[in-house]
Amino acid sequence: MRQSQLFATTLREEPADAELASHRLLLKAGYIRQLAGGIYTYMPLGWRVLQKIESIVNEEMDRAGAQRLLMPALQPLELWQASGRERDYGPELIRLRDRHDREFALGPTHEEVIASLVGNELQSYRRFPVTLYQIQTKFRDERRPRYGLLRGREFLMKDAYSFDTDREGLDRSYQRMYEAYERIFTRCGLDYRAVEADAGAIGGDGGSHEFVALSESGEDTIASCSACGYAANVELSDVSHTATGDACPRCMEGGLQLCKGIEVGHVFKLGTKYTEALGALYLDANGRERASLMGCYGIGISRLMAAVLEQHHDASGMVWPAAVAPYAVHIVIVAIQDARQRECAERLYEQLRAHGIDVLLDDRDERAGVKFRDADLLGLPHRIVAGKHAQAGSVEYVAHSSGIREVLTIEEAAARVVARCGRRFAP
Repeated sequence: MRQSQLFATTLREEPADAELASHRLLLKAGYIRQLAGGIYTYMPLGWRVLQKIESIVNEEMDRAGAQRLLMPALQPLELWQASGRERDYGPELIRLRDRHDREFALGPTHEEVIASLVGNELQSYRRFPVTLYQIQTKFRDERRPRYGLLRGREFLMKDAYSFDTDREGLDRSYQRMYEAYERIFTRCGLDYRAVEADAGAIGGDGGSHEFVALSESGEDTIASCSACGYAANVELSDVSHTATGDACPRCMEGGLQLCKGIEVGHVFKLGTKYTEALGALYLDANGRERASLMGCYGIGISRLMAAVLEQHHDASGMVWPAAVAPYAVHIVIVAIQDARQRECAERLYEQLRAHGIDVLLDDRDERAGVKFRDADLLGLPHRIVAGKHAQAGSVEYVAHSSGIREVLTIEEAAARVVARCGRRFAP
């Protein structure tokens, strides 16, 4: 992509109402724009990050045996009345009426819809187990939408639902999703903890874990043990807010450490809470009607983008992990009027694109200081500068995360980037 054509405007001033680093940087770098409180447009750069995260989620959901579908965002309110959650959600559930005075809700989640769907489609025990998922915009009427993408009224979410005929099957489905979540958050470059948690408004009668990205900007406080891996939300456990150094209640060997975190995923064992309420019944091997056992597994896709940034930024801007960066390489032409610099940059640009590398080429007619400031702000993993070394046919390669700089030939620079992007270089 040529930066002269990119639909993105970087801001010179700090956004006045942005309290967190992720909110400030996403606005300043032109990744998002606010339409209303808690409602954002994802600009091309932001959308590319979401696509990278979605791709990781899709791969790991497929690997875990889940099948993707897409359910309506507009849900008949009677489904929420049947489950009893219309009352539980209260004013956060966005309600509306159509021209025929029928009541609907804009879905913050889809337990009722999926339970009704599976109940209509699967009537025999032979059709189980099954796990279904979607990636879709959700809606929640937050009283105080703030912190950018970390607490919005409209947000992108991956929600998955498993259906089994017995508790052992539910345990297996839950474990598969738990392990898939570990792989997803690791691939996204997060430092996280899986925390024993409360089911909250989702409900259910089984286990529940939150996946929490460690960050001082987080609203949750967790206690974790270095010896056995135990972690718990302080608000939902018997652990004290001053528990640092105390013995772990699980193993009594390791000391507890308190830290702040951002919830990025949640997994639940729901049991028959929704399948009984929505009549999602099947016939077992003896011809008896039974309610299937559900699990529910959510990841905030847009929230995850912000959580990654809370962990990966510096004083100058973003420092994207390679797996979720909008582009892998940023080629900067220092002086666009210099024919030799343009030639080196264009040659490298075409070589990298031929190897399937996502490249952003800064071909704007701007001062060098503006270009370097924007490059620091955008935070792409690899930067290649076509500047004073271009007369000798060389460029400067910079690894953003480490700051290491090297003067390389065009072929050497291309080979370095291709190898670090996991591909084989063929000039």
